[in-house]
Amino acid sequence: MRSGLASLILAGGLLTPATALRAQPTWQEEFAKMPLAESVSVLDRHNCVRILLHSFQRNPAVRALIFMPGATDEFYFFRRAEARLSNSAPTLLDAVIALTNQTYLRATVVPPFLLLHTAEDPLEPIAVVEDQRTAFRIKRHHLEKRALYNDLSWDLLQPILAFDMDTHITPRVASHDSWHFFRHSFAAFDLDGWDALRAVALAGKTKFTVKKKLIVFEGDTRTLGKPAPVNGFLLQDAGITR
Repeated sequence: MRSGLASLILAGGLLTPATALRAQPTWQEEFAKMPLAESVSVLDRHNCVRILLHSFQRNPAVRALIFMPGATDEFYFFRRAEARLSNSAPTLLDAVIALTNQTYLRATVVPPFLLLHTAEDPLEPIAVVEDQRTAFRIKRHHLEKRALYNDLSWDLLQPILAFDMDTHITPRVASHDSWHFFRHSFAAFDLDGWDALRAVALAGKTKFTVKKKLIVFEGDTRTLGKPAPVNGFLLQDAGITR
């Protein structure tokens, strides 16, 4: 009897890691717990980015919600992204589902982020490390415990990033080198220094190089695909399934 009990305990111990792994919540489960910060029935260029970023809460599944340049272009450049919400009390999950079903936006997890993007956006930034000591030191730093940036320019973000990383960062404020950077729209909790750099690069369509006591950001010219045509909207063209 004891040997059987021991075997049962041993089996239970062996299963514990797999059970714990299965118990990890998904981003969908976590977003379903987050009510929208404002009561609306339509998400469009006037309210969508603001509402979703303010609705994002700290959770164990993802640490940041990032609007990538292709997604913000759908709202502010093409001005065609619009999604209707049918729920009386919609959650952040309802909003993401509505956007991915009714617009060209897609939702993809790239740990520890959830990216809202289109087919043209590269989903990993180019990061070059030329000085390992500086890279290790940056990782020990942290962005603000709660970061919320809605359409923030590089000139406003650069001083925050340089202070939090305790490292010189270029381009400097008011530099011509940053003119083609996209404005940054993301919300995040508890990002370490390295993930903070990645989040900034993904939101601003930039790449970065870590040098000795210096981080250099530059424009990222990669494009995975062309923007969807302006005339007409087809869900199958956007790679979206109902």
